[in-house]
Amino acid sequence: MIGQRIATAVVLAVLLIGAIVLLPARILVLALGVVFLGGFWEWAGFDGHAFGVRRLPLVVIGAAALGATYFYVFVTGGSPLPLLLAAAIWWLIALVWVVRYPTPVPRWAVLGCAFVVLVPAWLGLSLLLSRAHDGGLWLLAAFVLVWAADTGAYFCGRAFGRHKLAPAVSPGKTWEGVLGGAALATAVAAVGAVFLHVDPFLFALVTVPIVLASVVGDLIVSLFKRNAGLKDSGRLFPGHGGILDRLDSICAAAPLLALVLLVTELG
Repeated sequence: MIGQRIATAVVLAVLLIGAIVLLPARILVLALGVVFLGGFWEWAGFDGHAFGVRRLPLVVIGAAALGATYFYVFVTGGSPLPLLLAAAIWWLIALVWVVRYPTPVPRWAVLGCAFVVLVPAWLGLSLLLSRAHDGGLWLLAAFVLVWAADTGAYFCGRAFGRHKLAPAVSPGKTWEGVLGGAALATAVAAVGAVFLHVDPFLFALVTVPIVLASVVGDLIVSLFKRNAGLKDSGRLFPGHGGILDRLDSICAAAPLLALVLLVTELG
């Protein structure tokens, strides 16, 4: 299983890097939108009433939401700040929700949360990519930080994990894993700052809350999967599950990183 997971992760990383290098920014933004529509399709599976084509209404509304967001921000020049701030507030609410789970999850919440998770995430990635001279690097940086956090958490959790993080949501995650993931991601950020031409200390510092947010992103998707009685969101990626199983962490990290770049002098 671990070999399959590593092989799939390597293939996905190569595909992402290839897309960043080869595709124009606008085409890549569109491609990301298609990926996130796949996320809407899988999210509809968290609703026990949505099977097959019954998932399409959520996908169609999701496409409209992504299109409206693109038009507002990238066509009319509207400020993305309110949307990113709303996303940051949502992830604080999500943290409380994860801590308090198990709690009843009404159907409207299952479907509505698809939009507060997926739309700001796509916007955050698109904003990173749209930066004038280094958009591709910042997009890659967002994924690399999340990958580093996941990798550090996995191996530190297996080696030292004793204290459960959120057993009602994801029994395998531990506080030791979170610390290991944060440590590795912070080290990667300090090194990556050289390529991004930002202050290593400052970038490593802001990486900590971004990594912690990514953990909440992972947990909130796990919450909805557990509520729906699912182990994975899909079966698209061997050893990794579905699109949401790969995007859960970046869904929280991307809008927060975009927000940091928007309101600070970091980048």
